[in-house]
Amino acid sequence: MTMLKIAVYGKGGIGKSTISSNLSVALAKRGFKVMQIGCDPKADSTIQLHHGNGVASILDTIRAKGDEAGLEELVTEGSEGVLCAEAGGPTPGMGCAGRGIITAFEALEARHAFDIYQPDVVIYDVLGDVVCGGFAMPIREGYADKVFIVTSGENMAVYAAANIASAVKSFEARGYASLGGIILNRRNVKREQEKVEELARDMGTAIIASLDFSPLVGEAEELGQTVMEAFPDSDVAAGYLKLSDAVLAACGEDEVKVAYA
Repeated sequence: MTMLKIAVYGKGGIGKSTISSNLSVALAKRGFKVMQIGCDPKADSTIQLHHGNGVASILDTIRAKGDEAGLEELVTEGSEGVLCAEAGGPTPGMGCAGRGIITAFEALEARHAFDIYQPDVVIYDVLGDVVCGGFAMPIREGYADKVFIVTSGENMAVYAAANIASAVKSFEARGYASLGGIILNRRNVKREQEKVEELARDMGTAIIASLDFSPLVGEAEELGQTVMEAFPDSDVAAGYLKLSDAVLAACGEDEVKVAYA
């Protein structure tokens, strides 16, 4: 298979980092070499892949060491061998968070990260409250092939998802990343299924997976792990495995590795 590059977008607090990390581990357990790149100034995308510990962001490392910073200082290995990188951001109140993402991407490119690590799947975990500047990089610069939007049935989440989908559609017309589908992360609000189905119809896409609300997600976070590691035999973990199947299918990947079986 060729390298799959996907971006996971959604409003802040919707659970996209938890989903991205569990998806990364699910794909790794299937036999894929996965790289997860956090595109949030908080640099917290990969914490669950590092036993609850944060890692130095690319921006902080570049600020400290400049061009002398090696690739091994920008990319760390997390659970199940998932390669992890955090873009990071400026000091709060100073600088542009979007510009920080651009700088981080440029640093990885300059060090030929993809050529050296040769991941099968790259997952960009992107803050999606705004889709402009550096936050639009995975969509507009050819980094991602498919974009998946995480939403619940909460009104603000649906509103943000609609804005993200509109931006993706706009860039898709220019030959950039296309919309792969919606991931429903349930919060058990009224008319949740109906509202998200309506969103999918309006955006000309589909709900590729639904993840039920479960206290196991919070329990796994307290343990500093993904659900895939902490509760591998749970229905929640099975849901993430189904999500990995759905993502691969949406990307047109019918052939998988032997370890996938």
